[in-house]
Amino acid sequence: MEGKQRREKQKLIAITGAAALLAVAVNFAITAFNSHRRNRKRKEIPGLNVRVNLSASEILRLADHIIAKSKQVHDTVASVPLDKVSCANVVLQLAELEAEQFPLIQSCLFPKWVSTSEDVRKASAEAERRIDAHVSICSKREDVYRVVKALASRVDRMSTEAKRLTQILVRDFERNGLNLTLTKREELQRLRTQIDELSKQYIRNLNDDTAFLTLSETALKGLPPEFLETLEKAENGKFKIILRSHHVSPVLELCKVGSTRKTVALAYGRRCEVNVSVLEKLIQLRHKFARLLGYANFAEYSTDVRMASSSSKVFELLENVSASLTDLASRELAMLKELKKKEEGELPFGIEDLPYYTKRIKEQQCDLNFGAIRQYFPADLVLSGIFKICQDLFGLGFEENAGVELWHPDVKLFSVSDLSSKEPLGYLFLDLYSREGKYTHTCVVSLQNGSLINGTRQIPVALLVSQFDKEIGAPPGLLRFSEVVNLFHEFGHVIHHICNRASFPKFSGLRLDPDFVEIPALLFENWCYESLCLKLISGFHQDITKPIKEEHCNALKKWRYSFSALKLKQEIFYCLFDQIIHSTENVDIIGLFKHLYPKVMLGLPMLEGINPASCFPQTAIGYEATCYSRIWSEVFAADIFTQKFRDDIFNQQSGLQFRDKVLAPGGGSDPIQLLSDFLGREPSVQAFLSSRVDSSSFLS
Repeated sequence: MEGKQRREKQKLIAITGAAALLAVAVNFAITAFNSHRRNRKRKEIPGLNVRVNLSASEILRLADHIIAKSKQVHDTVASVPLDKVSCANVVLQLAELEAEQFPLIQSCLFPKWVSTSEDVRKASAEAERRIDAHVSICSKREDVYRVVKALASRVDRMSTEAKRLTQILVRDFERNGLNLTLTKREELQRLRTQIDELSKQYIRNLNDDTAFLTLSETALKGLPPEFLETLEKAENGKFKIILRSHHVSPVLELCKVGSTRKTVALAYGRRCEVNVSVLEKLIQLRHKFARLLGYANFAEYSTDVRMASSSSKVFELLENVSASLTDLASRELAMLKELKKKEEGELPFGIEDLPYYTKRIKEQQCDLNFGAIRQYFPADLVLSGIFKICQDLFGLGFEENAGVELWHPDVKLFSVSDLSSKEPLGYLFLDLYSREGKYTHTCVVSLQNGSLINGTRQIPVALLVSQFDKEIGAPPGLLRFSEVVNLFHEFGHVIHHICNRASFPKFSGLRLDPDFVEIPALLFENWCYESLCLKLISGFHQDITKPIKEEHCNALKKWRYSFSALKLKQEIFYCLFDQIIHSTENVDIIGLFKHLYPKVMLGLPMLEGINPASCFPQTAIGYEATCYSRIWSEVFAADIFTQKFRDDIFNQQSGLQFRDKVLAPGGGSDPIQLLSDFLGREPSVQAFLSSRVDSSSFLS
């Protein structure tokens, strides 16, 4: 994913944070959908406070109301005398108003990603700019900070959740420098501005780099004709390979010509060399920024507010996993080298060969035809299967709300309830099919966060956006298996959001610790590889009574982690590199890159002359000091699945316990404690490692 797309995806998922962290509510209740046609009767949806189908002018007016009311409430809180502060006149005021306002903010923002009207999308983007600017001001209000800080000294009289919320509000203010002297605060702002400018420069440099290679059809042997047809041709008649991932990845995975793979990998790794100096400056500024806030380095600043809690724990996990995989990865590498020797002779094996030969061996070992498998996954059938799994496992019922005018005919709205009590739990919008102007990636957005304040419960609302193909004039199309996995992953986020029962919106939805929020989504992916589940969600598109074959189920399960140790060690290398540069001063990043790679990757050297700023841009922008997070989440997800679900994937007792003990509390409790209470012990890395080893029996 290119830098801009990655940031946009992050921002979409994190709308719940940036635009609503400190903002508070508009002073009116919303109980119905809004329609373009004012004379049309509106259908009321109980508990749904999100507005859909707002016009461009309505979006901007609503944004201005949000800002005005937010300022009013912040002024009121700031005016509370320090000796009169209480949970009721400070924290509960902010929390209650935020609960009201959040769905209104989202009503302004989500049209940017899904509306069919360009004018509405532009208005939504402008509303986002206005609201974000206001929230930035609120996050630096010293008068509000003083009041909240005064309350923090009296937390003994509060509930556990209220105490935690107060402490987090103080923490967030202080991470903005409000506990610093004015001089230091101004310096912090200068550093933040410089970091933002350099980050934009880094992205511009990547986007402006239009380098490409020209290669003959012979040099591209192995690439499918349909891929070659998408390529432009140079004046000499050769194909243009643009040095972007959408061209480079297919070449490295499919091209049979080793010299081509090396040429492309070298050129891709050497692109945009100017960004090396940009990355070095960014790292220096980040360290200064962190030290000004009292942290030893930027890695400590980044991990302090996450489940990992410290850089040392990240190093411990990464090094433990890497060391445990060494034997398995060594056997994988030996097989890859042997296969290259058979196909290309005595040419040395290089890192540019990893994607191609890993794919070749996985195909040989697993014998999978993903084109044939796709025939068994009609989108509607997969979706109904997911609903059934959520019903059987978590006790959730899904019912479509028909007759509601939404922003596109393909969009559906579902009510979610508890099957036993029939209690309404939330709503889910599904916007699954591709169309012009729509956001291009799969994700879940919180439109309304759950809360229970002063006896009033607000239920969660989620939006799942995807880009599945849909033939014009035909039923919804077939899903690739990767799309099936993505859909399960996102439904993990949906279930997490809908089942949340935290009292405060700050602890609801997807506004949780990033190390924790991915765990339910990664956990739910496991069901895609279990035979019982695969047969439930599948049916041959010409006769849906015929589910996927057992041999396909077995092959998919074997394929999942086959030859994954080397790939995982390569990912660990990038995570270690990211953690080292953000925890150590004055690191020679090019020298570190050259030294660290062979150390982690069993002696395989990096290609000569490539630069780390181009090889792994996430280190520079978007995931700085947090690249480890996915592995971290996978470790915990594997532990949960192995202990609670592997032997009975439809164990409702475990499913309901997971819903009650892990999903319901949200961010109101410590994540490690939640998982420990559910597992009956502290989480372990062993299940994650065993899943890789167990899938490698053919290496013996």
